[in-house]
Amino acid sequence: MPINLKRVKVLTKEEQKKGPVIYWMSREQRVNDNWALLYARELAQKHDSYPAVAFCLVPQFMGASGRQYRFLLQGLKEVEKNLQALKIPFFLLLGDPGKEIPHLLSEIRGAALVSDFSPLRLNREWKAALAAEMEIPFYEVDAHNIIPCWFASPKQEWAAYSFRPKVNRLLFEFLDEFPALQKSQERNSPTGKDAIENDWAAAKGCLNLDAYFDADAAPEAKWLGPGEAAAMKQLRHFLEHKLTGYERDRNDPNIDGQSGLSPYLHFGQISAQRIALEVLKGMKDAGAFLEELIVRKELSDNYCYYNQHYDDIRGYPAWAIKSLDEHEKDRREYLYTLPELEKARTHDDLWNAAMQEMLQTGKMHGYMRMYWAKKILEWTASPGAALRAAVYLNDRYELDGRDANGYAGIAWSLGGVHDRAWKERAIFGKVRYMNYKGAKSKFDVPSYINKWSLSQ
Repeated sequence: MPINLKRVKVLTKEEQKKGPVIYWMSREQRVNDNWALLYARELAQKHDSYPAVAFCLVPQFMGASGRQYRFLLQGLKEVEKNLQALKIPFFLLLGDPGKEIPHLLSEIRGAALVSDFSPLRLNREWKAALAAEMEIPFYEVDAHNIIPCWFASPKQEWAAYSFRPKVNRLLFEFLDEFPALQKSQERNSPTGKDAIENDWAAAKGCLNLDAYFDADAAPEAKWLGPGEAAAMKQLRHFLEHKLTGYERDRNDPNIDGQSGLSPYLHFGQISAQRIALEVLKGMKDAGAFLEELIVRKELSDNYCYYNQHYDDIRGYPAWAIKSLDEHEKDRREYLYTLPELEKARTHDDLWNAAMQEMLQTGKMHGYMRMYWAKKILEWTASPGAALRAAVYLNDRYELDGRDANGYAGIAWSLGGVHDRAWKERAIFGKVRYMNYKGAKSKFDVPSYINKWSLSQ
């Protein structure tokens, strides 16, 4: 069954000739349930050819640490193995995609290029530069969102309440089952060798990481394993043991009540559409989870796609910019430098515990992320400084950092994005406020502090 072409955007319109179709894998690092790979296969079959997959490893990517690169590389090794079973070539490229992708296309005489979708600036700049030079068809496929981002809404949505009806109208047009990815026919290797020899040691060696940061500050996240198989195992565990109590338990940092799927979604090791399909098979107590998985997550992509200031205070709504500007000179009782924040050295044991959770595990509880970000606004010299600090820390330490969800979440916390104006107060202006007392009313704060203070 052909895929819904509303998922596909044409970046360069050229005539497709005979030859392999290259899927440039980036955001969606999986073989199964991947619309971009399925479309590459579909294009190849129409011209009696075969698909191949390329991943371009950039030595330095938006502040990513060794923690994130380890997770990524282990997942890609599984991608290679799964593609080998399907007789689909996999190329691990090292360096600038603007150079490496065209070089590969020339080397194996690629007839078309398919990419997956990302709303982030750097990915879009890479694609725009390639499209400007491309002499073969070039397509972008949204394999991340259930409803293609550009189709869900033609504009930036103000909040979930404006976006939700659009999602509900379109959801079941796109929430279809994935067709099977068939094994490729036996063909001559595009490199002239019996097998493609990817150099994983060279991949690790090419990474440009801060030695101190990589070795000491971000230990490997051992609470979950990377890759498609591990992601599906985590999903099954969530469905069997946590989904029923999700709405009740999700906002208590002392309870392991969240899905644990966000790192897998970030690296594309599992499809949000697959998660939704599996959840809907049971449909018990699923409303709160599906709201976050579909409406909130896709709203984040909408924000970053239509607002290229998603990590800048210029991306905030006008009322928040005005209000924060009016209160920028308000007296701060506490002021902390970025190194002090990074080492969890503040007067607030709850904030320090949240930071330690992130430092040690690469995953801060969702409720604590809001508290954590809002306190950075309260303890830094300006809204701009707060945003820079929050983005830096989130992107460096969270496994799911450098993601639309993270940028939208920080913008909500610090700048009222997808929120409304609240009662005016010092420093925050009309941006929603959170405090220690409010946290104590929601969960056992001392227990959370005790758990993570052991790591300090």
